[in-house]
Amino acid sequence: MCHAPFTLFAGRAAVYGAVAGLLCLGAMNANLDIQQRIAQWENMTEADPDNAMGWFSLGNAYKDAGRPDDAVKAFQSCIERDPTYSRAYQNLGQVLMQLGRRDEAAELLTRGYRTAAERGDVMPQKAMGSLLEKLGREVPDVSDLQPKVELSGDQMIDRRTGQVGTKMPDPPMRGPIGQFIQAHFTQETWREWIGMGTKVINELRLDFSIPEHQDIYEQHMLEYLGFTREEAEAYAAQQESSTSYPPAPGSPPKTPP
Repeated sequence: MCHAPFTLFAGRAAVYGAVAGLLCLGAMNANLDIQQRIAQWENMTEADPDNAMGWFSLGNAYKDAGRPDDAVKAFQSCIERDPTYSRAYQNLGQVLMQLGRRDEAAELLTRGYRTAAERGDVMPQKAMGSLLEKLGREVPDVSDLQPKVELSGDQMIDRRTGQVGTKMPDPPMRGPIGQFIQAHFTQETWREWIGMGTKVINELRLDFSIPEHQDIYEQHMLEYLGFTREEAEAYAAQQESSTSYPPAPGSPPKTPP
């Protein structure tokens, strides 16, 4: 009597069972991770209740954990402490839409859209415009919100604060992110982040010899400054293409090595 089919079936069942076990373990680890994040940011907001970034990060953790009502309260606390926090408007609007609170979401996203336009926060502004369109609401005209100030050679308008400040002479770090920061943020804002980043390091007990901890620090920096790695990389590519010049007329075409 041949037992090959049964053996094959049993082997597959064992594999599927192992995969299911791994998926279950992964879900448990993910749940543990999100609970750790929530606890960490709850501790930070309790220790420093005026920390807008702490409330924003706590709101994101609640949102990821499927706790939309708590996320609403955290994002609202963030905006109360920093009415210019564009991404808090965006994320709060998304959660309100999820809860079916469409009128509240529309009012908030309209306000956030104008706030983002004033600050030059392009990505949140676009995202909130798309959310308003999904709600069937008019996207506000913000052509009158472009800042009109006279700047000296070492001054710029900071993207995060919308205020005039001092340019950074060099990128604060290597790569597209450092290039983006130098082009869009002032020395004053960067010094503020260094102070805030120290709190993040201490509260989350980050060890920079661990790559995952470096990623955590970077993510909080991006959230604080209000841009994404993709936005920085797109900016760097644009800058690189703008400094590329076509070959002079009559010059021989380049051949690959």
